[in-house]
Amino acid sequence: MRLVSLLVLFILASAVVGTASAETIGIMTSPPGAFTHSSGVAMAKVIVEKAGLKATVQPQATSPTGPVNSGVADFGMANSFDLTFSAMGTGEYEGQGPKTNLRVAATLQVYRVALHVRKDSDVQSIKDLKGKRVASGFHAQKTIGRIIEAHLANAGLTYDDVKPFPSPNVTRSAEDFAGGKTDVMFYALGSAVVMEVNTKVGGLRVLPVDGSSEALARMQKIMPGSYVTEVKPSPTLVGITEPTKVVSFDNVLYTNIKVADDVVYKVMKAIYENKPDLVASFAAFNTFSPQRMATPVESVDFHPGALKFYKEVGLWPPKR
Repeated sequence: MRLVSLLVLFILASAVVGTASAETIGIMTSPPGAFTHSSGVAMAKVIVEKAGLKATVQPQATSPTGPVNSGVADFGMANSFDLTFSAMGTGEYEGQGPKTNLRVAATLQVYRVALHVRKDSDVQSIKDLKGKRVASGFHAQKTIGRIIEAHLANAGLTYDDVKPFPSPNVTRSAEDFAGGKTDVMFYALGSAVVMEVNTKVGGLRVLPVDGSSEALARMQKIMPGSYVTEVKPSPTLVGITEPTKVVSFDNVLYTNIKVADDVVYKVMKAIYENKPDLVASFAAFNTFSPQRMATPVESVDFHPGALKFYKEVGLWPPKR
């Protein structure tokens, strides 16, 4: 059933709609079931229906920043700090050189992420993960390892305090957790994968983070731009049974400087004007605020087509 549903969504997002001369754009995302894939499907649907463009969703297991920088795809998504690291050639991208063609298109949802354990686990806090099996490595998605490291730092732990279990990417790490190979699973709240794993293991529980200034400083040292938000129980948020503090950061849509200004303008307009349609496709767009679309990302310029739209609707320059 899940495969059929995903195929239907992919076909819908990739549908050829409109005139034969309509521009076709590609949006690179993580694999099906991941947060950015669901986001990409929702945006592609809106772009097709509202912007007069054709759109394809292009899932892959590694970071899309390289392919978007080289022009293989028109758009990609990343958290704000990962986009900065990739554009500058620092952090996990050390030695790769700067990606000078990357440009910010829009700040999208608040990306709320968490460490999940089985509902009946004896692990009650992140501190209790000491000596437990935790996914590590993430050679195909290094930013995931950094996010988990930041969660551990929030609780005063490091990877030296746990038993690292190598995994190539976040999707595989979820499979390993479901298969009993690890004791905790990292994933974005509201993702389809979390719902599936919840069913497989008989229930999940989110481990809260510490919102104190000391814990926040430890976390932000590893993950600049991150912050803590409190999440309330919701039918779409598995593992949250009471108000819970979780790690959050911004999900950013980025593009290539060579993508035509009018194309980026049309895409921004469609996203800005159609939040209800985005939410209908992917509930996580509830945290999307059109008024925050022009939020800057450190060391990465906005695309001229995006700036043109933001100036027209009064979002640029950003209000301090």
